[in-house]
Amino acid sequence: MQNKTLNNKRTNIQAPIVEALKAYYNNPAYQFHIPGHTRGLGTLPDFRNLMGKKALSLDTTDEFDNLGTLTPATGPIKEAQELAAQAFGAKETFFLLNGSTIGNLAIAMGLTKKGQKVIVNRNCHRSILTGLIISGAEPLWILPEKFEDWGLWGNINPESVEKLLKENDDVSMVWITNPTYEGVVSDVKSIASICKKYNVPLIVDEAHGCLWNFNDKLPETSLKLGADVVVHSLHKTGGSMSQSSMLHISENSKINADDVERALMLLHTTSPSLILLGSLDAARANLQSVRGQKQLSQAINNAKYLRAEVDKMEHIHQLKSDFGYKTDVTKIFIKADGLSGKRLESILEIDFGIEVESASDAGILILSNIGNKRSDFEYLAECLHKIDIHDYKDIYYLENKKHMPMLTPIIKKSLREAYFSEKEVVPKSEAVGRLSGEVVAECPPGISILLPGELITEAHLPYLADYNFIEVIK
Repeated sequence: MQNKTLNNKRTNIQAPIVEALKAYYNNPAYQFHIPGHTRGLGTLPDFRNLMGKKALSLDTTDEFDNLGTLTPATGPIKEAQELAAQAFGAKETFFLLNGSTIGNLAIAMGLTKKGQKVIVNRNCHRSILTGLIISGAEPLWILPEKFEDWGLWGNINPESVEKLLKENDDVSMVWITNPTYEGVVSDVKSIASICKKYNVPLIVDEAHGCLWNFNDKLPETSLKLGADVVVHSLHKTGGSMSQSSMLHISENSKINADDVERALMLLHTTSPSLILLGSLDAARANLQSVRGQKQLSQAINNAKYLRAEVDKMEHIHQLKSDFGYKTDVTKIFIKADGLSGKRLESILEIDFGIEVESASDAGILILSNIGNKRSDFEYLAECLHKIDIHDYKDIYYLENKKHMPMLTPIIKKSLREAYFSEKEVVPKSEAVGRLSGEVVAECPPGISILLPGELITEAHLPYLADYNFIEVIK
């Protein structure tokens, strides 16, 4: 075992929300409250049969049957958040519904104000930009390294952070994404040291790094490297259900956790799903358990196996750690000579029944998850070997379409001012030379193609192939 935070002999893992849900299910009461489907009896029978009666019986919200409340956290939910904070090495942890998006919105609303400057990497998730539009804070863009051969944004250079801090003495926050969607890891320790030097808090959107604190073969979590606030998408790779995430306040954080909690109270639903909250509790407990540790070790070994198989291939290649950056081994980005990423994705899906995490212009992203078996990767490697020796012709580039935005923005108007400006919708062909009035960011990975106030150029058009009209500023 390589657990960084736990006594590996511990097997009695607590899961307070899971236990409360078990008690709720085993001791049903007459129900005269929401949800109105009343344990599944008030829904379409086909849906009830598909979901199962037990799942619908557990679909309840907080405040009932000693389940606790989410905001402010009480009862089993409060206990589960405290256990999560211990497991991830945080001072305080908040459970999030609506994904890490709600965490990023709360950070922006709670910790930034109109007119404040925030250093942000250009390849951040669109939810960070949405938060800044709401708060009125102004982004100062960091352009990370570009991996031109791979068509990807890479690591953030610490020197670029310090340069912006030197040039702007009114920066309120540094907010970075680490790792990238494809698993490229930046030097957070150095960035945190620079932030401390200039006395500004460091926020890290670590959505894709929630496993890191549970195995020594993975990168170090930003919570241990000096970040003040870290957001984790447990639903992405940690084993919780879709749209469930966590926000952590670090042990030595400069920020006031109450400011974040107040923003969460404004943003969160007042009818939180106990199933989703329970899945967060269960995911954390599983990662701490002997079984979960074995699963994580297997996921790392599966990733290493696939990488070794790819290295045997002549025309298929994997993104590896290189000078100046590292990668998360469980995120395998591969490309094939003569094939676009979208074409490689379609071959795997149509010819072999394989679905990958995502595809960009250059390659595809494969995740080695804690739920995968070795046989899954043996089959994937077998299929890639077949593709490697067969002549698949690429037809994708004939469409003149691109997916991973790699452009340097030309900013003409502030983000918030542009968003709330008077707008009109014009045909895409007439948009070049105008200022964008909307956020254009395809998911995955949610990186912005255009932001309000940015000049639309001919270079944007290949990324807008699916758009007939664009909203621009009048």
